Amino acid sequence: MRHLLVLLLLLLAMPKAWAQHLGEGSSLHPHGHEALVDDVVLVPHARPPLVVGEVTTRRFRILHTEKAAGAAKVLATQIESVRDSFGRILGRDWTGVTEVRLGVGREEFEALALPGGRPPGWAVALAYPSHQIILLEAQSLNAPDGQQTLRHELAHVALGQLARGWPRWFQEGVAQNVTGERFSLTHYSALFRAVTQERVFHFEDLSSAWPDLPADVEIAYAQSAAFVAHLSARYGPVAMRELVDGVSRGEPFETSFGKAFHTSLDVEETSWREGLAARYGWLPLTTSSALLWLTASVLCVAAYVRRRRQKAVRLAEMAAQEAADEAALRLMLVAQQQAPEAGSAPPGTTPLSQEVYWQGAPSEPEHPEVAPHAESSSGEFTVAPEHDSEPVDMDGDGSKARVPKPTLH
Repeated sequence: MRHLLVLLLLLLAMPKAWAQHLGEGSSLHPHGHEALVDDVVLVPHARPPLVVGEVTTRRFRILHTEKAAGAAKVLATQIESVRDSFGRILGRDWTGVTEVRLGVGREEFEALALPGGRPPGWAVALAYPSHQIILLEAQSLNAPDGQQTLRHELAHVALGQLARGWPRWFQEGVAQNVTGERFSLTHYSALFRAVTQERVFHFEDLSSAWPDLPADVEIAYAQSAAFVAHLSARYGPVAMRELVDGVSRGEPFETSFGKAFHTSLDVEETSWREGLAARYGWLPLTTSSALLWLTASVLCVAAYVRRRRQKAVRLAEMAAQEAADEAALRLMLVAQQQAPEAGSAPPGTTPLSQEVYWQGAPSEPEHPEVAPHAESSSGEFTVAPEHDSEPVDMDGDGSKARVPKPTLH
């Protein structure tokens, strides 16, 4: 949770210059791989030459190239359940059989398109709602957002088959809500930038056209999803079904909107825009308990970085000390090797190669006067009889006696 909040803080703290840079040339936006062609003039032609097989289900026909045969079989096992979920969300299912065209690689993907409806260079999925046809690049289904892309295009087909004349913002908003795309940090970040920089579009301007700049595209997608979610939460699924039914009967969207929600689109949009600052501005960040966790997370990261730096400095000091000790040892070894070669040691020094003995005790005479002795069990000293010592006149009367030489123990 803390890592998620830190990421949110980084996204929300983007400077204005960075946002302007996105608007000038970045190609990153949440739907940079999806496209919509809602042109009734397009006429489906015969089966494309690249198509080599067909996999059919109860409500789908999957045309595939030779390289996409495996992907077609896998998709056939999943797509019916996806369509069932749309029936539960929108309250009804659309009629007819929906065609899905699968190709591998850019060349096959473009070759499967309808005449005059070539997909943009950045798209890997394309919907023709009026003709109930979906074009997919097969490898995109294995991407992390592959199933989301499929559901998004199916949402366009569902709305196109249930009614005509949907505003572009409503189509994109419904598609993102039924696929769960509106619950993302990217959308929140886009709306935050739009609110703080006062760049929220009027839905009148998003009815048929769509922005060109990538940063504006992000905002258009995000606010469309947020407004449709607002309508669904405030008025409920019954009002949403009434809106769909009204448009399917041929009523203008604004007329059906007024009948279903008992208000006009302009009034509801104004009310929604007034509450954006409270949901996507600085106030939610400064008044929520999440700010405490954000601050604590930043402090933890700073403490960790400081500890790592201190440890690195200590290791560097230890390495330097070890290198100095090794250098001193090498110098001592060199000095020991050079001393014998010099022939003599300097005055006042002792060569390292000569042994030094303690000279404090006198050495024994070459011919000792007294033989070695031993101490008896009674504690008296005895003298070995091997050598006689010189007689000593103890009393001065000419008699001589032998005196044992004391020995220290």
